[in-house]
Amino acid sequence: MPAPPLRVAVLISGRGSNLQALIAAQRSGEVAIDIVVVASNRPAAEGLHHAAAAGIATLALDPGHMPASDRARYDAELFGRIAAFTPDLIVLAGFMRVLDAAVLAPWAGRIINVHPSLLPKYPGLHTHRRALEAGDRVHGASVHFVSAELDAGPLLACTEIALKPSDTADTLAARLLPREHALLCRCVQWIADGRVQLRGNTVHFDETPLSEPLRV
Repeated sequence: MPAPPLRVAVLISGRGSNLQALIAAQRSGEVAIDIVVVASNRPAAEGLHHAAAAGIATLALDPGHMPASDRARYDAELFGRIAAFTPDLIVLAGFMRVLDAAVLAPWAGRIINVHPSLLPKYPGLHTHRRALEAGDRVHGASVHFVSAELDAGPLLACTEIALKPSDTADTLAARLLPREHALLCRCVQWIADGRVQLRGNTVHFDETPLSEPLRV
């Protein structure tokens, strides 16, 4: 009897283009997952509408109802609500918050993030502009396991594109996005298939520790 699909929670803050890629991959059977909830820190996030249209439960928790000094309590409340959906994996797909270490601890090895740079280069924001300003010849996106440090958890995989002399931050972002979608879907499928585990701070793929991220 086949194993049930991997239960996935997706966290977003904006339009949810990576979320839409995951929804399409789930519907087509390309990725053996069941997206059980889409959560956001922004009730107006466009991606919530895409989730609802696909029949997926949504959750919006605005941090504005708590003092800025109480970030840890907000994170604990958000993750407590997500946990009620019993996900096997949490995917941060454009979720624009640094999460509290105590909240992340129970999810170690079960929470990943997709980031639009070749980490460890350019953690944080404005990655495309920073790559252009640095004169890089290659840019890309990365999927990593989430730690308390910003965009610094163990790397699973990346995808690369060559920069063009004519590139702007906008054109570079547009060219990279389809590759980013494919990267995330591939990584989630590997996890669903049981091919990826995080042991300590080392990612294992097919029982072999990775010395560098996989290329997609």
